[in-house]
Amino acid sequence: MNNLHLLNSLLWKGVLIYLFLFVGIYLTIRLKGLQFRYFFTSLYLSFSRKESGGKGDITPFQSLMTSLAATIGIGSITGMATALIAGGFGAIFWMWVVSLLGLIIKYSEALLAIKYREIDHRNEMCGGPMQYIEKGLGYKKLAVTFAFFGACAAFFGGNVTQSHSIAEAVYELTETPMYITGMILAFCTAIVILGGIKTLGKVNAYLVPIMGLTYFFGGIIVLVFHMENISGVFNKIVLEAFNLSSAVRGISAVGFMHALQMGIVRGICSNEAGLGSAPIAAAAAKTKSSIRLALINMTGVFLSSFVVCTLTVLIIGVTGVSENTSLNGAPLVMRAFETTIPYGSLAVTLGILLFGYSTILGWSYYGEKCIEYLFGERVIKAYRVLFIGFVFFGSLLKLEVVWALVDLTNGLMALPNLLAVFLLTPVLVRETQRFEGYFSKVKKRRLN
Repeated sequence: MNNLHLLNSLLWKGVLIYLFLFVGIYLTIRLKGLQFRYFFTSLYLSFSRKESGGKGDITPFQSLMTSLAATIGIGSITGMATALIAGGFGAIFWMWVVSLLGLIIKYSEALLAIKYREIDHRNEMCGGPMQYIEKGLGYKKLAVTFAFFGACAAFFGGNVTQSHSIAEAVYELTETPMYITGMILAFCTAIVILGGIKTLGKVNAYLVPIMGLTYFFGGIIVLVFHMENISGVFNKIVLEAFNLSSAVRGISAVGFMHALQMGIVRGICSNEAGLGSAPIAAAAAKTKSSIRLALINMTGVFLSSFVVCTLTVLIIGVTGVSENTSLNGAPLVMRAFETTIPYGSLAVTLGILLFGYSTILGWSYYGEKCIEYLFGERVIKAYRVLFIGFVFFGSLLKLEVVWALVDLTNGLMALPNLLAVFLLTPVLVRETQRFEGYFSKVKKRRLN
C-alpha cells in the first residue's frame, strides 16, 4: 500500500503536474489562446442543440453529456471537499488556473479524436487516444498501453469506487444493506449499457442536465441565504493561494506548493482534461466538422470545474462547515446543505447517487472502447456482463487499495495521452488554421 502511494506521488506530483502545465501552456501559445477567443462560441454551440449532421452514433449534445456523465461525478462533490481540507481554500484558485489550460487540452483531444476515428464492423465509431496515438504517431505499443490502463481505470475508478460510494451513502441515510443497493444499481446499469452507445447517449442527454440543474439550484439556494459571506470566501481563496492570509502565512513556500499541487491534481481529476477519457465519447458524435465538436467538448471543463466544483466550494465556505475538522468528503457537503435546506443531506445523497450512476454509465463506454481496441469486437458482450458484475461487487468491497489503483491507472492513462497531444500539435495547428480561414471568409461574406 505504501509503495502504491509512493508511486502515485512520483507520477502525479513529480511528472504529470509539470507535463500538464507544459502541454497546456504550449498549446495555448501555438493556438493563440483559442480557449479564450472562442469561449462564448463554444457555449453557444453546446446548448443550441443544432445538429450538424455527418457520420457518427450520437448527437454532439449527447456526446457532451456522456463526457460530463463521467466527469461531473462524485469527485465534483467529495473531490472538492477533500481538496479544500487538504490544501486549504487556495487549492481552489489553482484548480481554476489549471482548468483554463484544461480547456485547450480538451479541445485538442476532441479534434484529434474526430480526425483519426474509424468505423468498426458493427458500423460504430471508434476513436480516442488509442487511434490518434497509433494512426497519428505510429506508436502501436503506446496506444496499447493507454488502452490497457484505460480499461483498468474504467473498472476501478469508473465503476467500483462509484458503486461503493453510492451504496455507502444510501446506507448512511436509510440503513439499506449495501448489497441491496448494489443489486439495484447493477440492474439499472445493465438496462442502459446492454443497449450500447445510442441508448447510453439518450439516457445521459436527460439524466445529466436533470442532476446538474438540481444540484446547481440547490446550491444557489444555500448561497442566497448566506450571500453576505460569498465575497469573504473569494477573498480567502485568493489570499490563501499565495499564502497572504495570516492563517497560512507562516507555512510559507511549503504551504504554497501544497495548495498549488492539490489544486492542479484535483483540477485534472475533476474535469478529466488530459486523461484521454473524454475524446472516446467525442469520437462517437455525429459531426461534419471536427472543430465544431472540439469547441463543444471544451465546455465540459467549464461546466465541471468552474460551475459544479466552484459551487461546491462556495457552499462549504459560506456555511462555515469547513471549520469542523472531523468532517471531510461527502459528509462535509451534506452538513453544509443541512445548515440551510431541510433534509439537505437527502439532496446531497440523491446527487451522489445520480452523479455516481452517470459516472458508471460514461466509463462503461470508455472501458468498452479500450477493450475493443485490445481484443476486438468479439469480447464486447462479455465485457459488458463483467462490468455489470463489478457494479454489484464494488458495493461490497473495501476501497483503501482500490482508490490508490484509481490514481495510478488514471495517471498512467494521462501520460501517453498528453505526450501524444503534444507531439501532434502541428496537426492541431493546421486543422485550426484551416477552420479559422474558412470562418473569416464566412464573416466577410455576411458583412458584404
